Amino acid sequence: MPALRLPLEIKIQEPSPSMDDAGGDILPSLGRVRLGDLAAVEGLASDSYKICVSTLMQSLAQYSAAIIQLPPADAALLRSGLDSARLFFHQRVYDSVGDVVHSDDAREWKTSGYYADPQMWLEMYDYRPGVTVREHGGAMELSPSGLPDIFSMLGKVCRDILDAVSFSLNLRSCVFTEILDNMPLRSQEVSSSVLSACCHSRPSFEEAQQHGIASPDDSQLLMFSEQEQQIDKTLLTLVKSDRSGLYIKDLHGRWILVDGDLGPHDIVVYPGLALYQETSGYVNPAVHKTEVGNLQGCMFGRCSLAFKLTPRFVARPGGSEMGAAGHGVDTQFQVPVTVTEFMQTDHSADQLFPKNNESSSQAEQDASPNSVTKKKKGITRTKSLPPSKRLRLEAQRVLKERVQDIADRRGIKLRFCNLKECESHIRSLDSPCDNIRTEIGWPQGVPFVHPHDLPNKAKLGFLEAYEPGWTASQQDE
Repeated sequence: MPALRLPLEIKIQEPSPSMDDAGGDILPSLGRVRLGDLAAVEGLASDSYKICVSTLMQSLAQYSAAIIQLPPADAALLRSGLDSARLFFHQRVYDSVGDVVHSDDAREWKTSGYYADPQMWLEMYDYRPGVTVREHGGAMELSPSGLPDIFSMLGKVCRDILDAVSFSLNLRSCVFTEILDNMPLRSQEVSSSVLSACCHSRPSFEEAQQHGIASPDDSQLLMFSEQEQQIDKTLLTLVKSDRSGLYIKDLHGRWILVDGDLGPHDIVVYPGLALYQETSGYVNPAVHKTEVGNLQGCMFGRCSLAFKLTPRFVARPGGSEMGAAGHGVDTQFQVPVTVTEFMQTDHSADQLFPKNNESSSQAEQDASPNSVTKKKKGITRTKSLPPSKRLRLEAQRVLKERVQDIADRRGIKLRFCNLKECESHIRSLDSPCDNIRTEIGWPQGVPFVHPHDLPNKAKLGFLEAYEPGWTASQQDE
């Protein structure tokens, strides 16, 4: 391994609204980090690694997505794969009888080979190592070229990102490895992860009209796919497209175009439900949708490659590791769930994140007197969420709206302590964080750590210190 590492490069995608953060700094827009700076090494973590991990986690917390910049060789392999996928679908003749139309749940679970969904104007080819795909006549099915190499490369990228997540959450470095497939797969094993080559709205796919399905030129064309509340049941999803159109909801329920300004080396990453389960709700899954109505005149449609890292079939994701690291774990995460049961259970975005729907409607009514009054009070309605999660979201909001504002006005850089270390700091006369706690009015007896990681009782003290009467206001709702 070379001794000299390239300097950290962090870029910003414009435009995008600011959001709640994971470490004290508010990212004004989607964060971009270089994969080379995200690779973990033996020994102490470098400053560049810490900054890179912080940027990644802040972006995931604020936007449920981030941009990873790949090395030139990996980026070239990805572009070649996209070109091959584009040609593969362009030459493919859709067979409405032989090509199985999968349901939404099946699309993310144990699929392989080519299939299509005419109602969504979507064609896909799933590459899953360990499965030999054959056509209806028994011959081996042809596929876009380069998929095995791309699968291996993106799998390594996802594992590097998971290492960064475990570092940020103070988990053991091997914690996610235990729920992933063997690397490499053993004999007779089938990969739980999948690489999907996708094509939306290909003009030659219009023959679906013969079966009563609207084509992309239909006058009643919808701008987005029918599934506007999609959540992947994965740990992580990596996506690279030849045209923009991927929208993800931010923490306030606003749709953000996340691939509108990607460079040739950039790829989008967003978390899924399995990571939400494994981190006991500390990393929220992305709610996303794909724009399909802006492709008129494009002979190839919109092609993309999506790598979905999924826990191995026999794994049982749960919150035990989070609890061992000192994090609060809600009751719903304390009982491990088998991956098979998890993948076959319907998970609704409305059930998981009711606050998103309230926030979306509120954003559309910002001009109303009632919404102005609510903003002045600075209180977000999160009553329908579980108590511990409501406290966590409110603490993040107050950090952004109150604490960060005080720190910015006084020119203070917020650097939070570790929870276990700071419990002794607050009882010490020469505490290393004493000055900054005094400057920003941090409540007495509350450890100077990110509010997200405070115990629930300490969160209440934090909220009351910066928003007196917060507890009473919640009881009145």
